[in-house]
Amino acid sequence: MKAILPIALLCASVLFIGGSPVHAGDCGAGAKPMPVAQKDIVDTAVGAGSFNTLVAAVKAAGLVDTLKGEGPFTVFAPTDDAFAALPAGTVEGLLKDKAALTKILTYHVVPGRVAAADVVKLNFAETVNGQAVRIQTSGSNVMIDGAKVVQADIKTSNGIIHVIDKVILPRKDIVDTAVEAGAFKTLVTAVKAAGLVDTLKSKGPFTVFAPVDAAFAKLPEGTIPALLKDKAQLTAVLTYHVIPGRVLSGDLKVGTIEVATVQGSKLRIEKKRDGSVFVDGAQVKTADVVTGNGIIHIIDSVVLPNANQQ
Repeated sequence: MKAILPIALLCASVLFIGGSPVHAGDCGAGAKPMPVAQKDIVDTAVGAGSFNTLVAAVKAAGLVDTLKGEGPFTVFAPTDDAFAALPAGTVEGLLKDKAALTKILTYHVVPGRVAAADVVKLNFAETVNGQAVRIQTSGSNVMIDGAKVVQADIKTSNGIIHVIDKVILPRKDIVDTAVEAGAFKTLVTAVKAAGLVDTLKSKGPFTVFAPVDAAFAKLPEGTIPALLKDKAQLTAVLTYHVIPGRVLSGDLKVGTIEVATVQGSKLRIEKKRDGSVFVDGAQVKTADVVTGNGIIHIIDSVVLPNANQQ
């Protein structure tokens, strides 16, 4: 939507404002274009006619005043078809659960004005929900957590709307993701024993190099029971597998770097020319598992801190 209408449009014999006819006035030579105020995010969505479910959800969540406020906000707006693609009963259930609905809707909102030209430069964008959405660009396609941006840069008085073809849902945190996967039973047990559950469920973000159960099974017999009885040592081992921030495999360049861990020692990360990644000799078998508060890279061995490292 342009802020200034072309003079030719303003020189029509009659304009309709608020449903009432208003004569355009003098359209002779030198006439100035009439500025037209942009609508806010909510009124723009209502006027478009293809966001009826989104508007109903915003009303049910009590977010109308927020999204009509000063902002600015950037909204990734699912169409009615996007909501219709959800499993039967999902929308109806959400409309009755204000807390869950609010979490989902605010996951579609990013503070500030983030135009398409800025979106494509990002890997993640922090949302009002508190989590970050994943942004991936391939050619002319821009994906937000797997939803395709089908129309970008709809400007409103208090922000920008980008239209997406799917409803995106907040992700589980690092701990819940590991529990759900089923291949990290020993790691989850160790995290609980070390009292690190709340930390790894917090906002973070963190990047975790997560050993699978088979990796723990390769340790010398008796190692795991001993660690589970020694909270300080167990905590040191676990936090050596964690680095602050979000680090995707694509962020790494070919070669070797040392990265400070939450434990304090430095982890040696090597990326080979074939794209394979090794962490202190343990191979990353599955990279870039995105969670609500960070990234998990699955490794095939447990790595241990070197007491002499600084």
